[in-house]
Amino acid sequence: TKEASIKEEKMELLTNTTSNWQSSVNQTCNISIDDFRNKAYSTVYSLVTVFGFVGNGFALFVLIRTFRQKTAFHIYMLNLAISDLLCVCTLPLRVVYYVHKGQWLFGDALCRISTYAFYVNLYCSILFMTAMSLSRFIAIVFPVKNLNLVNVKKAKIVCLGIWIFVTLTTSPFLMTGTSVKNNKTKCFEPPDTIKPQLLALNYISLVVGCIIPFCVILLCYTLIIRALLNNQMKNKSSSHKKAIRLIIIVMTAFFVCFLPYHIQRTIHIHFLMQKNSCEDRLNMQKSVVITLCLAASNTCIDPLLYFFSGENFRRRLSTIRKGSLSVQPKIKNKKSTVPDDKSDDDNLSEFKQMKTDTET
Repeated sequence: TKEASIKEEKMELLTNTTSNWQSSVNQTCNISIDDFRNKAYSTVYSLVTVFGFVGNGFALFVLIRTFRQKTAFHIYMLNLAISDLLCVCTLPLRVVYYVHKGQWLFGDALCRISTYAFYVNLYCSILFMTAMSLSRFIAIVFPVKNLNLVNVKKAKIVCLGIWIFVTLTTSPFLMTGTSVKNNKTKCFEPPDTIKPQLLALNYISLVVGCIIPFCVILLCYTLIIRALLNNQMKNKSSSHKKAIRLIIIVMTAFFVCFLPYHIQRTIHIHFLMQKNSCEDRLNMQKSVVITLCLAASNTCIDPLLYFFSGENFRRRLSTIRKGSLSVQPKIKNKKSTVPDDKSDDDNLSEFKQMKTDTET
């Protein structure tokens, strides 16, 4: 009896200790990052909406007004601007959601469309940049032999293929709609459990949508730099600056927007499949917020490609200012090939002129 009472006392002590520990853990886990998340998302998405809409909207205006001067590079820029604008138009919905502290007000359909538009833009941006890099690589490294690979018709086919591929492969995100938690209608919330299908989808998008394009772009620009360094150019410093400027913009987009998001998303998925401390969970959730904000900011970086990748965009803007579009059809019959090729090569046109007159 005495031993039984001692055991009961020990069990009661152990129960109380466990209960106190669990209570402490729950108290810690109840500390959420909702305030941090709501402020960060609403602020960043608001800024991205303003700068992304102004930058891409202005670029689209210029590209459409000068469409008679269309080239392969022009087609890629046009599609990239359209993709960015479609995404930017859905960001105000996210701003309202986070301003209302995680209360979705716009129905299930708009929740799905907003999520879908974000990922369509993300992967369209990556693939259009890859197409631009390949086009530039072919024009610079193989200006004569493979010139027939870089033209407007083939650029349109590539863009159509990218749109079809991305819209189909990202369609699973249309399956993610609203949910109700704590009497609030939620949207954009991560899943509570990780299914094998989600894990497989993540790795497919990681490899096909990020790693392979990044490697292609890295290879293209490495060979372009080598070609620039191996050729004696009259305006060497100027051409080098233009080429390096383009490379910096594209690589910045990958290192700032795309790579951190994909790496963190993969880590986060595996993190959710394990038991972790509350502190680790909070830190992981904060990293999700930061990398998602960086991913959204790609719509602000893309306009830099239009404004600083070469002289062509500034020539188009100058054309609009001078009001010379009215006589453009007459000029086009005689010498439309010269501006077309220069814009195809954009900031590397001087390099092509030095080699041969390979304008298309």
